[in-house]
Amino acid sequence: MKMIWYNILLLALPIISDCQMNQYLLIGTYTRGKSEGLYVYKMNTETGDISFVSNAKAANPSYLDLSPDEKFVYAVNEDASDKGSVSVFAFDKSNGSLKYIDKQTSGGDHPCYVAVNKTGKWVAVANYTGGSFSTLPIMANGTLGRPTTVQHTGSSVNKERQEKPHVHSTVFSPDDKYLFVPDLGIDKVMIYSFNAGSGKPEPAPVPFAAVPPGNGPRHFTFHPNGKFAYLIEEMGGAVSAYQYKDGKLTLIQQLSTYPADFTGKKWSADIHVSPDGKFLYASNRTPSNTIAIFSIDKSGKLKSIGYESTKGDVPRNFTIDPSGNFLLVANQESDNIVIFRRNKKTGLLTDTGKRIEVGNPVCLKWAGAN
Repeated sequence: MKMIWYNILLLALPIISDCQMNQYLLIGTYTRGKSEGLYVYKMNTETGDISFVSNAKAANPSYLDLSPDEKFVYAVNEDASDKGSVSVFAFDKSNGSLKYIDKQTSGGDHPCYVAVNKTGKWVAVANYTGGSFSTLPIMANGTLGRPTTVQHTGSSVNKERQEKPHVHSTVFSPDDKYLFVPDLGIDKVMIYSFNAGSGKPEPAPVPFAAVPPGNGPRHFTFHPNGKFAYLIEEMGGAVSAYQYKDGKLTLIQQLSTYPADFTGKKWSADIHVSPDGKFLYASNRTPSNTIAIFSIDKSGKLKSIGYESTKGDVPRNFTIDPSGNFLLVANQESDNIVIFRRNKKTGLLTDTGKRIEVGNPVCLKWAGAN
């Protein structure tokens, strides 16, 4: 009997290995140029080889997220006509196809970020120009209900870019009890208690974490251990590192994402921690066009260890594949995605020479391939 089970396991191993190695890469874009909407590719995360699978038309689907079961894709339509909206696509993992099924208002102009909570029952959307964010219920069939919208107020020191609130992201805490909402316009990460039953956000006991005036908080991410969190500040070109516990952020460090001798415009964009929690990466757009690389120590603090050219212009979102072997950068104005191999021991990046040619890429997300 043991031999039979052993043989069954041997037969199953190639299937398991194939599923782990092959991942779908979903790409959100701006459609003002060559792009038609959303794109799906398949990548072998051992070799870095990648191939086109499918695409779906949509208007400026600049940011997207997937349901926990990866059956549905939620993509913002970053526009201001009749406020912005969120489109819903059914995702067939057997062949990588997307099918449009629904659209719902985002509750504000130019939505730029969307996140699905851990239960898969709620979507949170950041409305950049609207200065607001919304939570929307997810129905049993994946479609969306009407939004509950929270409007921010205030401004900050840069009167050209911080004349009013500009909500830039909506990030659920690892335990789903809080929602973190960086607002570039008011220089605060607003913090809300989140009830996964009602979906209604309420100001948390400590309702915000402020950043230095003019720094412009943008994207926010948690360390895999849930004890630390990191914020990229677009206008200040900095990363803030925090200890995190029960909805409260305690600043432990702030450091630049640029070399000390850099004198150009600072214009940072995205931030991610490697799957093993040992390294943090941040993107800097034109004129720098680099990925800043940091090591993370046991206390959550960062140490700068290098910079890598993105081999293109205006790197927006980037992503690390689930295996941690590769880092992919979406160069918005170069119409391509550059694939780097990650050294898991040093954190440093090496250009593979592999490219994905797609118009105005902005957002990159992964889904397992059947």
